[in-house]
Amino acid sequence: MIRLEGIHRDFQVGDQTVHALDDVALTVEQGEYLSVMGPSGSGKSTLLNIIGLLDRPSAGAYFLNDKNVTELSEEEQAQVRNRNIGFVFQAFHLVPRLTAAENIELPLLLAGVAPAERRARVKAALETLKLSDRAHHKPEQLSGGQRQRVAIARATITEPSVLLADEPTGNLDQKSGQEVVASLEALHEKGITLIVVTHDPALGDRAVRHIKMVDGRIDRDQQPARDHAHD
Repeated sequence: MIRLEGIHRDFQVGDQTVHALDDVALTVEQGEYLSVMGPSGSGKSTLLNIIGLLDRPSAGAYFLNDKNVTELSEEEQAQVRNRNIGFVFQAFHLVPRLTAAENIELPLLLAGVAPAERRARVKAALETLKLSDRAHHKPEQLSGGQRQRVAIARATITEPSVLLADEPTGNLDQKSGQEVVASLEALHEKGITLIVVTHDPALGDRAVRHIKMVDGRIDRDQQPARDHAHD
């Protein structure tokens, strides 16, 4: 599914080289639920951006579904990203002049999906995320939790196999945050691979697998004990 081998990501800051990622190796199977935690500057978001094909490693290889995506052109990477990966960010990144339904529909519009199928899929997404009564509201008419659920619906409307969430509850009160987490976990239960970057230990602990990053390296990778009886 996701395989990173010897990933480095260096940035030049003035005359210094910052090693944001330092020889990272990681394998994630389809359908896993993992959290990535660590102090600020530990490389969490850089790792997520590389997995999401928003950034390229300085060295190393990234295989997605057994294909080396590090070698692809930007256009080819964009196609892979649009087909396979959904993103949820701390800032909701909704289009202010579009309604909730129109924001959710946008990726389908860009992908050239026929209008009737677009309508059916948007309706189903609104129902799944308990937003049907907010379909025609614009972002400023929605609460923070509702906006983030619209962002989740938009991120998953193209049925990606991987959902990357960077501090998805960072801007939300506790109740809204819990609703958003419930929405993400419901999608994971349907088989989506869910990777959550967070500072929040309570959110991080909910994941099945826990990765802790320190200074651009994976410091700890706690995986659940495999049940060999069913292998």
